[in-house]
Amino acid sequence: MNQRDKLLAGALQCLREKGYAATTARDIAAASGANLASIGYHFGSKDALMSLASLQGVSDWGDAVAEAAAAIPDLDTPALRVAAFLSGLRADFPAARPVLSGLVESHARAQFDPDIREALAANAREGHQLLAAVALGIPYDAVTDAEAATVGVTYYALIAGFVLQELIAPQSTPDAPDVVNALALVAAS
Repeated sequence: MNQRDKLLAGALQCLREKGYAATTARDIAAASGANLASIGYHFGSKDALMSLASLQGVSDWGDAVAEAAAAIPDLDTPALRVAAFLSGLRADFPAARPVLSGLVESHARAQFDPDIREALAANAREGHQLLAAVALGIPYDAVTDAEAATVGVTYYALIAGFVLQELIAPQSTPDAPDVVNALALVAAS
């Protein structure tokens, strides 16, 4: 593993253990065994490195999301599939909490950093396709651009809200069946 990869792994470790804001450059250097000055050399700044670590953590969480999607049984309706999917995600939230918190911070920083913004947008596009596949009960590669841009984007927004609620007040995050019932109620009105 080269110095750059060690720094990224150290930053991801710190993100999981301390969170984004509480991690210092010295923490990353200690966790990675790298020289403190190498952060600036390889990444430009501690914030740029932490944003990349957040993206890596989100990518790892995305793998868990894909596994949750793959584990959904063959259910009859989109509502049942989405409820099963949300239940799987909710079960993974405690372990993913530090990474998801870093993701939220990365979104705020993306407004000022086009590289982070593009990386987050690319992750979102994959998420749109995955979520459309889950909701529609079709293979990932069968999702059309229109389905990803409508169904996938809508569920992505729902998941983003779910994540924010879980970070802020997990005790008031609705259970998956409650979310599905609320969506059905809105759709019926």
